[in-house]
Amino acid sequence: MDTVIVYVDDAEYARQLIQPALAQGATGQTTHWVLVACAPRMTHRISKWVSHSARESWRAKWADKLFAQLLPWLESGNAQVSTVLAKTPLPELMEQLQKQYGAQTRLLDARRPKQEGAMAPQAFVPNPPAVSAINAPAPTVTVKKPSRTWALPGTLAGLFCMMFVAVE
Repeated sequence: MDTVIVYVDDAEYARQLIQPALAQGATGQTTHWVLVACAPRMTHRISKWVSHSARESWRAKWADKLFAQLLPWLESGNAQVSTVLAKTPLPELMEQLQKQYGAQTRLLDARRPKQEGAMAPQAFVPNPPAVSAINAPAPTVTVKKPSRTWALPGTLAGLFCMMFVAVE
């Protein structure tokens, strides 16, 4: 049985990403889908107005709605589905799920990107093979600095205002 862990926060976006994998799984092999609901984050200031139990209740209701949209669609095929509500950080939860379902599980991150168009849909990401730190290439990071086209005019305007005040 093939096991796939799917991080989900939006049903429609997740369907777009799961559909190709579901079509691949139509070859007759049973797939076990583990849906992990990743509820939207709440600000730390909300604790002033809402109790912890109310927040947990809201997360549970939100996850139930999400699962209600996805479960009938996934169960219509040759699939077994389990649901999990993420209450711990995702890397820790991933380790727990890998221990529970085996180390050969695949991961599909079907969460909607924070900024629209910022990322392309992600495909299946197999567990990364163990690579020694010596042979691993260093990741390249590109930092885009904001343009400073207003630095000079702003400085000149500030100096002009200071001189105007000093003259009066």
